[in-house]
Amino acid sequence: MPSPESVLVPIPIVDVRDGGPVRHALECRERARALREEALGWFPRSLLPLTPALDRLARQWLTHSHAPYVPDIAAIAAALGFPGIWFLNNSYQWCCTALARDEADGPWLARTLDWPCDGLGRHVEVARMRGPAGEFFNVTWPGFVGVLTALAPGRFGAAINQAPLRRRTRHRLLRPVDLAANAVQTWFNVRHMPPDHLLRLAFETCPSYGEARRLLERVPVARPVIFTLVGCAPGERCLIERIEEGFATHEDTVAANDWRRSDPGWEARVGGEILLSATFEQAATNSRVRREALAEWSGRFPTSAFEWVAAPVLNPYTRVAVEMCPHQGSLRVVGYERAARGELPVPVTRVCEVADDGRQTTEDGLIYA
Repeated sequence: MPSPESVLVPIPIVDVRDGGPVRHALECRERARALREEALGWFPRSLLPLTPALDRLARQWLTHSHAPYVPDIAAIAAALGFPGIWFLNNSYQWCCTALARDEADGPWLARTLDWPCDGLGRHVEVARMRGPAGEFFNVTWPGFVGVLTALAPGRFGAAINQAPLRRRTRHRLLRPVDLAANAVQTWFNVRHMPPDHLLRLAFETCPSYGEARRLLERVPVARPVIFTLVGCAPGERCLIERIEEGFATHEDTVAANDWRRSDPGWEARVGGEILLSATFEQAATNSRVRREALAEWSGRFPTSAFEWVAAPVLNPYTRVAVEMCPHQGSLRVVGYERAARGELPVPVTRVCEVADDGRQTTEDGLIYA
């Protein structure tokens, strides 16, 4: 019987410096379809026939927003020919934990991406992209046009965390009412840029940490978001908490899914299965313990096997873990998926390291072009 390590797969690197996410989706259409099937499989079966309608709603909103990469989504949706592309590109619901810290070789950024959908860890890829400011490596999936986690060697690295939920009520059973009210506000009143589009714009156009920080602080966003940003020089690291037209920047760079200073009008994010059962206090505790555990981790980057990805940072929804150092041009990625019921997720990919020349290596020394 094969050992668990023998069935781990390498994370693909796709060179789409010419063509970007559209080329990525076209060249990896079967992987895009497989991801779509797994991701939509998390939703109630009764909602699946509504996917084309959800696509139309997402397309209508994105088209009227200031999203700069709508043509990419339109081209991908037309070329792939199956529903779900618009909807999944508009699913800004990623919960995460992130830490930025100075090491001897420069600032490092470590982050997990947590989301109840299956397939995100199994199908994660690294897209080698470029814009006017230079090249960058985007931890992404075929068919997705935004940026949630990326590294621009010699410039900066950044990640998105989902911001807390704006609450008008306090009872847990009324949480769906607040979710709906926020969606209505976004639909009718906000025509700003989606946060993942803004982060991609930063990687394509900003030549330095300072310019990326100013862009992420100042450009209006469609929804609240938390950016973690690191540069190449000691001290170049910050946490940018954004509401639609305002920001607060902190030098204390560890984040989960609540503001650094909790606000009674906002509720920390929680995972899908406990959405209705969690109280305000439980949601705040869930975010705080993940943030504190990562802040207290005393190891050093880079790690040998992502030792910092342990409970409570590792949780039932962890799908991707990343370490990066812009000064060294080093990016390390591993994918996770759900294990048996009641158990925490387990790695489903080899730990890969991407050098700034685009090579991919694993801990066993193998090199993948």
